[in-house]
This record gives sequence, C-alpha cells and structure tokens, in this order.
Amino acid sequence: MEHNSSNFIKSIIKEDLETGKHKEIITRFPPEPNGYLHIGHAKSICINFGLADEFNGRTNLRFDDTNPLKEDQEYVDAIKEDVKWLGFEWEELRFASDYFEEMYERAVLLIKKGKAYVDDLTAEEIREYRGTLTQPGKESPYRNRSIEENLDLFERMRNGEFENGQKVLRAKIDMSSPNINLRDPVIYRISHATHHNTGDKWCIYPMYAFAHPLEDAIENVTHSLCTVEFEDQRPLYNWVVEECEMESTPQQIEFGRLNVTNTVMSKRKLKQLVDEGFVDGWDDPRMPTISGLRRKGYTPEAIREFVKETGVSKGSGAVDEAMLEHFVREDLKLKAPRTMGVLRPLKVVITNYPEGQVEMLDAEINPEVPEMGMRQIPFSREIYIEQDDFMENPPNKYFRLFPGNEVRLKHAYFIKCEDVIKDENGHVVEIHCTYDPETKSGSGFTGRKVKGTLHWVDATNSIPAEFRLYEPLILDADKNTESEEEAEGKTFLDYVNKNSLEVLEGFIEPNMKDIVAHDKFQFFRHGYFNVDPKHSTAEKKVFNRIVSLKSSFKL
Repeated sequence: MEHNSSNFIKSIIKEDLETGKHKEIITRFPPEPNGYLHIGHAKSICINFGLADEFNGRTNLRFDDTNPLKEDQEYVDAIKEDVKWLGFEWEELRFASDYFEEMYERAVLLIKKGKAYVDDLTAEEIREYRGTLTQPGKESPYRNRSIEENLDLFERMRNGEFENGQKVLRAKIDMSSPNINLRDPVIYRISHATHHNTGDKWCIYPMYAFAHPLEDAIENVTHSLCTVEFEDQRPLYNWVVEECEMESTPQQIEFGRLNVTNTVMSKRKLKQLVDEGFVDGWDDPRMPTISGLRRKGYTPEAIREFVKETGVSKGSGAVDEAMLEHFVREDLKLKAPRTMGVLRPLKVVITNYPEGQVEMLDAEINPEVPEMGMRQIPFSREIYIEQDDFMENPPNKYFRLFPGNEVRLKHAYFIKCEDVIKDENGHVVEIHCTYDPETKSGSGFTGRKVKGTLHWVDATNSIPAEFRLYEPLILDADKNTESEEEAEGKTFLDYVNKNSLEVLEGFIEPNMKDIVAHDKFQFFRHGYFNVDPKHSTAEKKVFNRIVSLKSSFKL
C-alpha cells in the first residue's frame, strides 16, 4: 500500500529514523484468534504493513492467543489467508503463546520487586473494589501479602492447585489512580483449558493488557500501532515494559478505528450472527468480514484504495459504505467482462423469426477495454427479458416494452410487442413480438429511433443461474450504539434487516458455461457479480451481486 500523503504516524517514524532513535522500523499486526477479521482490521493491516514497507522495515503477523476459551485454529488459518489475500507478506509468524515461559518469569520478577500480588477476591469483588471514574478504588485485603507468600501462591497457581477463578495475580500500581486501568489490573488468571498451541501445558494465562506490551518488546517492535480505544491503556503498557525491565521499549501510537455505516464491527456481535443462524457463516457475503467481502466479490485492490482514502487520524467517525462500494466499481470497471443475465425471466416469442434458426451475434467483452475482444451470443425465435421490462398499461415516459411499442434488443434487433399471453389468473406469462431484420446492431440502420434498449438471453441456449442480491444486514448501525440499545431496551439484533438477501432464478449467456469461482462480470443494467465459491457448481452457477452499477457517492 502506498502512503503518498503524510500522516501523524508517518511523521513520528520519519523523525525516529532521522534522529537515530531507530535504525529499522518493526511493526506487527496482532489479531486475537477468536473470530474472523473484518473491514476494520483491514485498516490496521494496511497501516502496519504499509508503513513498514514504505520505510524498508518489517512486519510480523502475531497471534495474541492468551485466552484458550475463545480461540481456535480455524481462526488462525482464516486470518493468515485474509492477510495474504489483501496482498501482504509477514516477516515472521509469531504467537503470544510462544512467550508464555518468559511472561511467567517477568511476572515472577514483578512479585520479587513488590509490584504484583496474588489476590483471592472474586471477579465481582475486584470490580466492586475498583471504584468508578469519580470514586477511587479500595485496596484488596490480600494486597500486602509478603513476597515469599506471593511467589509460593503464584507457583502453585501454575502447578494447577487452584480452581478457575480462585486466585488471580494482580499488578500493584495505584488503587486511587484517575486512570482505572492502573488500579491494580489483573495480569494472570487461572483457566484449566486446552490451548490450541500449547495444549495442556499451562493452566494460568496472562491477560491481554500484560501480555501485549511484553510481546511487542520481545519482538523489538518499534511502533506499536493500535486503535484509539487503547489510548487509556498506554500508561499500563508503558508500566509493564518498564517494570518488567524489557530491553526494548516499543512506542504505542493510537489511530482512529474504521467504522462503516450499516455495519457492526464487534467480533462478539459478528459471532452471535453466525452462532444464531442469521447468516450462513463468517464468510456470508452480508458480513463485513474480509472473507465475506471476498466471497461477495470485493477485490483486495479496492479495499486497499478505500483504506488509503479514509486516511490515518485520531478521529473515528463512520464512513459511508457507499464509499467502499465506489472503490469496488472503480476497480472492476476495467477488469470485469460485460455480459447479459436475466434475473426475473419473462418469455418473448418473436413470431416472424424463422423457427429452428440460431444466429450468432457479436458483442464487445468490455467497451472500455477494446483489447479484451468480442464474444458471441446466440439469438433465436424465443428469448427471455426481465419481467419489469414489460408493462401492459405503462405510465407516461415508460420507454420499455408495452403493446404496440418498439424497443431495441441489446446487440440484436428492434422488436415490437404484438400480443400478450396470460394465465388463468390474469398474470402475463408470455409476450409475442415481431422483429425487423433491417435493424440489426452494427448494420448502420438509421430508418427510425427507439428510446428503450433491453437486455435479454436466448431461451433455447441459455444457462440457468441463481442470483443473490444483498442489502445491508444491519440497518442504522451507525446510530446503533451500545448505550442507545440499552436505553431503548433493544439489542443490535433488533436492527437486523430481514430482507437482506433476495435469491432469484434466471438465465445467463451460454458462453459462460466454463466460469469458475470468483470470476467477476458486469451484468448489463444489474451491476457487478461474483461467481460464489461456496455454492456454485458446474451444473448450477450461483452469482453474488457485488455492487449495483450506479452510486450517488462522490469523492
């Protein structure tokens, strides 16, 4: 990712190199493997990898795997795939769990320095003792245990002598600090759980706020880039690095997180959508996960350009999802072949076209990129058009097909509606038309003009296809904050759009018979579509609509 424009992080890095504070820039992307990455993570990936690339530094991919109850190898594999798909290569693959022994030793050092103690309070009592933003905290009755007793208890915690929740190790900082994060935070908890990487070797695990700065320091990370919600954690981050006497001292720098309208960015909420069956997995095209966007048909280039355009600042306002869609259109318009697909078919019989005759018509693959060449489309007596391209009693200025009206068929001929066939319920099931053989596209015919141009597919030779049209999964999510939900007695599930997916059965051109997963096309008038990698088969082609053709968004 190119960072041609300047930003405050880039300025800090530049100065650190010029003053000799650092000889090399080392960043890291540190996801917790407890869910799939989403579009917000894409910003962090692009910033960390992009800035290191720009200054000839390196970036580690490191899994912050300190909570075995929520982590899974599935998430590790998915995250690695997403980072690669976005176009980035990590220097080293690391796991927080690789450093568990060193973290334990650093915790022992804190105890020996009188900077940590074993506490017997319950989680609820610890919360009560912590105080509030206006009230100082209360010291635990176990805060002044001797160093010897703390060392003994902490070792016995490691040896598995205590139950989950029976004891914790806490940093000994300041229970009256105005920063609640410094009120003796828990740094180790007991969890008799199998870890995806270390198995059953450990039954105590470091807390994220303790482990994360140590991981950065162990890896000699120079700039620890994270989102603004960690700003209040920075004093604790620095305390851990200093009091644990780490040789390397990374600098934590916060930037504004990426929020997108009509989208939830909480992994907990996304997991709930998956677990409760609102979607068909983490890679559902309605999900803001990178795997969901990939399956929908978004391109890594479009996502990188979008992230670049949002910039790097301290602010965290919501970006209109139309902006992301704009970059997808911009990327696909010169890449995607043009084609025709009918999503809601209505049969048209051209009564004066010779029965049994099939004519091959020429059509450009992409008029904006002539070197992509031409394709051939069959045309015969029976074709399909869209149901909404015909009206029996149209309003004024309706230029498509109606009784007595003439329209152009894209790449083909003028046809005129002569008759309408209905079923016993009065529904239109077939249109009878005549065509004018003099009006073939490309023939130079200038005899008369028509105002409507319709897309179509040949009924005899077309291929059946399924089309999936998506709307936002969450409505008004940008207004849908946790506090508002609670005040209104709602959860974010109350904002789930029950009409977020429409599945249609239609037809595509026969020249598409050999398409494969992730092939992308622009269907005339309908938008850009991606061949679904999960459900599309040789027998049944399934398309996900990536974006519609038009947008009101302006950069």
